[in-house]
Amino acid sequence: MAEWFGNMDYFEKMYWFFAIPSSLIFLIVLVMTIFGGDAVADGDMDVDIESDVDTDGGGFQFFTFRNLVAFFTIFSWSGLSCIKAGYSTSVTLTVSILCGLVMMFIMSSIFYFLTKMVENGTMRMSNAVGKTGEVYLPIKGNNQGFGKVQISIQGAVHEIQAITHDEEDLKVGTVVQVTKVIDNHILLVTTKFK
Repeated sequence: MAEWFGNMDYFEKMYWFFAIPSSLIFLIVLVMTIFGGDAVADGDMDVDIESDVDTDGGGFQFFTFRNLVAFFTIFSWSGLSCIKAGYSTSVTLTVSILCGLVMMFIMSSIFYFLTKMVENGTMRMSNAVGKTGEVYLPIKGNNQGFGKVQISIQGAVHEIQAITHDEEDLKVGTVVQVTKVIDNHILLVTTKFK
């Protein structure tokens, strides 16, 4: 092994110097990503994946630990392939750098589009407007008192405080439609559907 390594020229040794450690780190990061160590693989042990992801159109992150590992892995192996194929030093460097950059771009793109697929579970009350629900606790008419309605918002059923401008009291089981959200936590409902 020492003889094999000793017979190489400096240029090829440089590529092997990057190939072995970067490949090992790449395998470790890959295994950690597959088995749930994604936050650790990005260098932040205390943060879960949802808080790591910016779902409001977060930036395209090109220089991350994972991308740099991928760059050096592909850079070194493509360079070694070029050396074995007999390409010149300048062609080898150009090809290996381009291959590494392409790999970084692919990795960045994959994780950028994966973050776009993450669904934010925060309930937005504004999504209730126009939806129909059922009175759960009676609501007094003419804004005389609060009751509750059961309504499905963002795929989950919620019991939310509600009032009505309708003249009659709304009894349990009455089907209503949300017309407005007041103070971001009270629904204005009516039996007169639009």
